[in-house]
Amino acid sequence: MYARLQTLAVLLDRFAEITGRIIAWLTLAMVLITFAVVVLRKLFETGSIALQESVTYLHAAVFMLGAAYTLKHGGHVRVDIFYQKFTPRTRAWVDLLGTLLLLFPVCLYILFSSLEYVGASWAMLEGSREAGGLDGVFLLKTAIPVMAVLLLLQGCSIVLHKFLLIAGYPVPAEPDDGLDQERSA
Repeated sequence: MYARLQTLAVLLDRFAEITGRIIAWLTLAMVLITFAVVVLRKLFETGSIALQESVTYLHAAVFMLGAAYTLKHGGHVRVDIFYQKFTPRTRAWVDLLGTLLLLFPVCLYILFSSLEYVGASWAMLEGSREAGGLDGVFLLKTAIPVMAVLLLLQGCSIVLHKFLLIAGYPVPAEPDDGLDQERSA
């Protein structure tokens, strides 16, 4: 049972790691497009609404689709005045309860409250309100429920890891990059 739960947690972690690394490349695209917008405006005195909107789309995608990766790496804001002084087992309880009582309800609320909103956008294949803008607003809005699902999956990994730690099973060492080495029990 331990091995199966640990394997599932590692698979969920790996999924978050891979998606986060892929999403990170969007930041490079965002920088390059921003550079292109500035060059077009300053050197050629022209602009592109579609290029400007694409920067916004990419920023939203990085923020929303990278949230699970950030959660996996502990990059979200937390107040750890007391947390850092807790024992590993007490920290595991705090993380487990925080995930179950805060993360899951918020993600479920975002997921279910966004479905109608996103569905309406898909029904009309919503596009930009600006002439010359991007036609994929419905795709951008789809990132909202996808973000919730990705966070829920990473939350499941956290729950599994913390449950196993609380139950007294050995905690595997964190690999350097999360991809090249398997976690061992």
